Amino acid sequence: MDTAQKCYMCERQATSREHVPPLCLFPEMKDTKGINFRKDLITVPSCDLHNSKKSDDDEFLMLSFSGLIKNNPVGSFHQLTKANRALRRKNKDFLEKEILRNHKYGKIQTTDGKFRIISLGNPNVKRLSSCLKHIAYGLFYHEFKERFDGEIRMILEFIEYSDDYFQTLKKFLKRKCELENELNLDLKGSNPEVFYYQFHKPDEFGLIGLKMVFYGTAEAYFSFMGKDSKEPFNLGLKLMADGFNTVIELGEDKFEFNKKTPANNV
Repeated sequence: MDTAQKCYMCERQATSREHVPPLCLFPEMKDTKGINFRKDLITVPSCDLHNSKKSDDDEFLMLSFSGLIKNNPVGSFHQLTKANRALRRKNKDFLEKEILRNHKYGKIQTTDGKFRIISLGNPNVKRLSSCLKHIAYGLFYHEFKERFDGEIRMILEFIEYSDDYFQTLKKFLKRKCELENELNLDLKGSNPEVFYYQFHKPDEFGLIGLKMVFYGTAEAYFSFMGKDSKEPFNLGLKLMADGFNTVIELGEDKFEFNKKTPANNV
């Protein structure tokens, strides 16, 4: 360990290397019968405080992501192997307390006509956001070789928000990323079936965008606003934030924010 290095999250001296994303999200070869999903993993210098393997956040993230219904086969396989082994070691109320609030079991029909038992509930969004924020800091350090100093904002595409504004915003961001992908921006990550990411070039305000994707389906969008960046101002965005009915066009699509209901349209 280079003693001159500082932590990816703070000014403390680095004492170890932190995997971003956590190592446990990547299936082990003992489960995959020789397929290596742990090649060329990203690590960044970390202090003891910000090395998440010293807490149970890594396992929380694995159990949260591997159980998503729309996962690709690698994510589903990881849920049936490593994630299930981890759950069997827990108390019977662990899912309810830590992963899904108001947890209950349901079933869905698969493409072959069979039924699959699934878990339903409200995800622990606060803890998910905290874990993903640390990964975002780590990827920024890996990409730009410096610690990010500023504010990070995020939207989780795989979460169903109760607020229509955020539901529309995540659809808007998803479409925006799709259009920018058509410009052949680099997708990075040596194990894309598990995880890949994409940084976007700074916009006119100096904001840098980041998209992460886990198991082919769980997307998270981030905006890095450094201390030297300008506070973004766009009339449409300002009207959106202030609650005015606003329609923004993106390619051939239109996104309506703060949609009026018949009650407030009088």
